[in-house]
Amino acid sequence: MAYELPDLPYAYDALEPHIDEQTMRLHHDKHHNTYVQNLNSALEQHPDADKGSIEELLADIDSVPEEIRRAVRNNGGQHSNHMIFWEIMGPEGQGGGEPHEGLAEAIDSAFGSFGEFKSQFEAACAPGALFGSGWCWLVANPGGSVELLQTANGDSPYMEGKLPIIGLDCWEHAYYLKYQNRRPEYVSNWWNVVNWEEAGRRYDAARSS
Repeated sequence: MAYELPDLPYAYDALEPHIDEQTMRLHHDKHHNTYVQNLNSALEQHPDADKGSIEELLADIDSVPEEIRRAVRNNGGQHSNHMIFWEIMGPEGQGGGEPHEGLAEAIDSAFGSFGEFKSQFEAACAPGALFGSGWCWLVANPGGSVELLQTANGDSPYMEGKLPIIGLDCWEHAYYLKYQNRRPEYVSNWWNVVNWEEAGRRYDAARSS
């Protein structure tokens, strides 16, 4: 079956003032939708390449026929990345704050404190550290430890055998209408919309998988 663009789990303006409504409409309805369409078009050429889930497809990207591999890598990666991105954000009352329970303990173990994790994450997202377009992630490893990961362009943590917990889109289309070239300001404000309950659920699932 063809992949589909998921609905946002909140209104387009729900993340204001940190992420503006116009950006959300363009980002979801135009950019993400285009990735879904391009992914489906590529897989129509080799339907047997589809593993049945986007996670399995990306985890075994090297087995995708070379003729469509780049298209699947780029568009499939971006489809997966954006599905996670929408889910791990939330409006006031759901977004912001700090992680708790298992995820909080894993972050403290890996980085020393939540504050130090945020500092390292923001540094990894800075233009000098992540040049051009890409994503910054907190990912889980087998056994439950966590680490930072940068992926270029539309690459997915699943391609590296990592399980994504939270991820920040650092492509210019994610922030330029509101923040122009001020990516660090976008990154700093993004913490106000991170849904740590959803992130904790993703971490618990990753740890038990």
